[in-house]
Amino acid sequence: MAPQRLQSIAIRGYTSIRSTRVELRDLNVLIGANGAGKSNLISVLALLGRIVDHQLNLFVGQAGGASALLYRGGGSIPEVALRLRFGPNVYWAKLIPAARDELIFGLESIEVRGEEHVLGRGHRESRLTDEIDEQDLSSVAGHVADTLRGCRVFHFHDTSANAPVKQTGFASDNIALHPDARNLAAILLRLQQEDHAVYRRIVHTIQQVAPFFRDFVLIEENDRLRLRWQQEGSDVVFPADALSDGTLRFICLTTLLSLPDLPDLVVLDEPELGLHPYAIVQLADMLRAASTTSQILIATQSVTLINQFEVDDLIVVERDKGASVFKRLAPEGLADWLEEYSLGELWEKNLLGGRPQAESR
Repeated sequence: MAPQRLQSIAIRGYTSIRSTRVELRDLNVLIGANGAGKSNLISVLALLGRIVDHQLNLFVGQAGGASALLYRGGGSIPEVALRLRFGPNVYWAKLIPAARDELIFGLESIEVRGEEHVLGRGHRESRLTDEIDEQDLSSVAGHVADTLRGCRVFHFHDTSANAPVKQTGFASDNIALHPDARNLAAILLRLQQEDHAVYRRIVHTIQQVAPFFRDFVLIEENDRLRLRWQQEGSDVVFPADALSDGTLRFICLTTLLSLPDLPDLVVLDEPELGLHPYAIVQLADMLRAASTTSQILIATQSVTLINQFEVDDLIVVERDKGASVFKRLAPEGLADWLEEYSLGELWEKNLLGGRPQAESR
């Protein structure tokens, strides 16, 4: 059975999020001021992916410890509580501080058709993938684990000389695209060899934004591979360093969103960085297409990108009394405005919310 989509997530006590419930749809677009809390919701989704990979405390350690993740350091809310709804079933995780500034499970449970089943208390890593005797519970736990395992946050911002995407990697590392695209060349080679139609579609999409681009040069040498390419009218083989930052990011995004085996939930933080407005329009088309097979969640500051979506897609993020608040808009309340203005223009006019403002106390 295919994993069920994540319908909602309730969060309590995580960084700037005091308590909130966010309804998720096929396509979700977070907008809000800097520091409003968009990245903290993205961080929760990254945490969920690590939980099912048995890397909870690796995530906590890399984030600076439990005290860095708890709301206001844990003074008023001494736990992180997560409640995820998948159709008729629910996954609960309550994480509490432990020695060495770690987090452990104060409670982990699954609710199956309204009946709660406790997986355990006091353990350091998730028990979702443990053997469970009860058939119905085992099946639901497996579906939840599959969905969370497919929750990946992708960051293609690093285009420096030492960026992972520009380094030599193993040609065999071609199963799934890494969040930093370090194995991009290996993924492209697999598609070139096994799914040429998808590969040609990727190349064609890149050419729409970068007409000088002809094709990739993907040659395996001693099971190693580096991203290289050629331009129109030349036989010179160029390294990834010869691509502009925006072009390289667009290549990463195009490859990800064209994959026939996309993760169940794809999360992107400000994917429009460095992109030309025309490339942003192309990106929006790919995001909409990808949302038919996977859930998509992005955070953006781009008026151009917001203009490509519908009111129903938006989640506005603001701060109220120091805490992040997430809300969806009522389309009927904006119908008259949208006859004359685009969504991006309404955001600029502060009619959607999500703009910098003095916090209420």
